[in-house]
This record gives sequence, structure tokens and C-alpha cells, in this order.
Amino acid sequence: MSLMLIDAAGLYFRAFYGVPDSVKSPDGQPINAVRGFLDMSATLIERRRPARYVACLDLDWRPAFRVALIPSYKRHRVAADGGEEIPAGLSAQVPVLLQVLGAIGLATAGAEGFEADDVIATLAHRDPEACDVVTGDRDLLALATDRVRILYTGKGVAKLEDFGPDEIAAKYGVPASAYADFAALRGDPSDGLPGVAGVGDKTAATLVQNFGSVENIIEAAATNQPGFPSGSAAKVLAAREYLGAATAVVRGRTDVPLPPIDDELPSSPADPHGLIELVDRYGIERSVNRVLNAIQNSR
Repeated sequence: MSLMLIDAAGLYFRAFYGVPDSVKSPDGQPINAVRGFLDMSATLIERRRPARYVACLDLDWRPAFRVALIPSYKRHRVAADGGEEIPAGLSAQVPVLLQVLGAIGLATAGAEGFEADDVIATLAHRDPEACDVVTGDRDLLALATDRVRILYTGKGVAKLEDFGPDEIAAKYGVPASAYADFAALRGDPSDGLPGVAGVGDKTAATLVQNFGSVENIIEAAATNQPGFPSGSAAKVLAAREYLGAATAVVRGRTDVPLPPIDDELPSSPADPHGLIELVDRYGIERSVNRVLNAIQNSR
């Protein structure tokens, strides 16, 4: 029974910015993120036909354990009140979306102190079945195996990039199992990870190809082993402290304490009366029906 794991925040941010804010409820509230999320979920279920589905949540978008390792982690996204900088028009829609998913019977999962990446990594790690991970976060490419596919939404759900180990090796020049090492070396400004100064994608891939893990790369630099592009050994050694912490920040945790989840696609809405009330209040009948039809057709 195949499993689909959704990076919920990634999808509702994409929906919020991708669907016009002129899409409103009957009483004038913005509902574009809810509509977009539901429509994208329907498309994903229609295409991939999973038997199970979990929308994975950021109950802590900037976990303390990552900040302790790299203080700059997501610092640029911290709002004046210390929380995440998120448009008011979107933050008001997230509780509505969770209500709708619950009424339909689509599972959600999150854990205090952990990001959705960690929830996804844990669920993918502990599940024996085929798994699709839907995300716009390239760090999750590290999860790809013969069993786990990464459906990358960087170009939108209509143009999903489907990554397994072969596709990752072809595009980035590194095995999926070493993607976190590659990502730590090159950095990611969107997450506040500086990377190694002067090391881009090509050099990072070469170092991983030649030496493997970040730990091996540091050791090779310290012992003057051949195989470093010109000047790269000194750059790696200058960033040794950062590199010692970075891979643990990049990798999703696989030990998140999650209870058993009833993640099977529902045969009928979990709360039909509540769903009708939500549909009427927010004017989302078409999108909800798309999801319900997709679920029925996936069986």
C-alpha cells in the first residue's frame, strides 16, 4: 500500500503565491491557499494513486537543535515577534486547511520540536512500502532510495521532477546517500546555511565523488591527499567548524516520536456534516469534490 508524504507548508506556501488572492470565501476571506492546496493534492492523488496520504506539518519551523548547531539557520526568516515571517493572509488559512483535511479524513502529522522534514524522514524511514515524498525542499533528496521517490515541486505540481537515486546522480553527480554532504558543502542561502566559501555545485560534487562524506573530505584536506580542485583543501579546512555541524542540520531526523497514524485514504469523509459546513462557509465545493473524486478513482 503505497504512501504519499506531503511537505504541507511547502505546498500551502506554493498555493498561496500561485493562486490569485482574489479567490475568496463568500464572506470575503482569502481562501486561495486552501483551494490551491486541495487542487494540488487532488492532482497528486490522481497521478500517483497512493493508498495512504499524510500531510506533514512544521510544528517547529526552526528547531532549537538546528539553531544550536548553526545559529544562522533560517535567521533571516524570523519575524519581529520571534516567530516565522508569514503573510497574514496565509496564516489565517492554515487552520482552515487543517479543518478541511480532517473532515475529509486525510491524515496530518507533526511533532513539537521538529520540522516537517523530520516527520517525513521518520515516516519514510520506518515504512516498508513504496513512498512518494512531495516537497520543494531539495534537502529531502537525501531520502531517495529504490523504494522512496522524491516528487520535487520546484517547477510546480504540473511539472513535477521525479527523483530516485539514478536521477539524483545524473543531475547532481553524487549518490542520494551523499546528498546531505553535497548540500552542506555548497550551502543554501534560503535556509541560512553559508556553505564553504568558494565551493559551488561542481566543486562540491567533485569532493563527494573523490572522498565521500564531509568527515572524509575534512580528513583528506588535513592530510594533503590528492584529488582536491585547486585551492579547495584550504577552503574546506577554513570551514571545518561549520562542516562539522552542517550535515546534521541538513539531514532530516529519522527518530521523531510519532504515534501510529491512520493514513489510509478514506472510503468516505470522516466528518461529512462538518465538511458540508466548511464547504458552504468557504466556497470550496469544487476543490473538495476534486479531492474526493481523486480518492475514489485511486482505488
